[in-house]
Amino acid sequence: MAASCVFRRWCSSAAATSTQRSRWERLRSSRVGVWCSSLLSDYREACREVVVAAARGRPLAATVYLGALGGVWACYCTNPDDTSFQSSLLEKTNQLALLSPWIRSGTSDLHVQNLVKLRNEGRLRYASLGLASLTYSAEYDPDSSLYEARCSALGVPWSELPRRVLDVGFAGRWWVLDHKMKDYDVNEEQFRHLPATLAATAPPSPGQTEKNEKMHEEVWKAVVMEEEEEEQTRT
Repeated sequence: MAASCVFRRWCSSAAATSTQRSRWERLRSSRVGVWCSSLLSDYREACREVVVAAARGRPLAATVYLGALGGVWACYCTNPDDTSFQSSLLEKTNQLALLSPWIRSGTSDLHVQNLVKLRNEGRLRYASLGLASLTYSAEYDPDSSLYEARCSALGVPWSELPRRVLDVGFAGRWWVLDHKMKDYDVNEEQFRHLPATLAATAPPSPGQTEKNEKMHEEVWKAVVMEEEEEEQTRT
């Protein structure tokens, strides 16, 4: 009994598959299918001839166009997603957590704490533009059941999106977050009351660096007594 049921199902599925194939073959062999197939082949051949003619007649322009298309494709492939932003935010939070509050940069700490607060409230949004991505803040959590959050007439207009943008993702990086985390282990408040001459520092020149290295080497040399020096001069 079970074998007969399996055989019937197999026959029915085979019949349905053959029916679908026969329909697709009839559609391809029909006048509309032949016309569409010939039209696509003509367009494909025309595009190929245009590309070949452009490459032969204007090789520099064709190279520039191909480079631009390659750059666009690279930007599309390296466009960061929401997961990468969450990972970067978690990594920056851990880096700041390893530092004492007296050492952390106020700018970095404030920016990261604001992002973490919005994320915990469910107000952090992500939007992909194809070549780049945006992270912006919203008024309410998407799972909120408040009337203000559900009513479309009370939604935030798109004109306010530039004011709500928090970060821009491009070429595999989140630029605002990386910029805010620059010198995250330097507390600017500690140097606020210093004079301008002490607050402004510049890297030493190569000559000054060489001089400092020589002075450091002189410190580690053995001390020679004067009597030993006189005996050495006599001999």
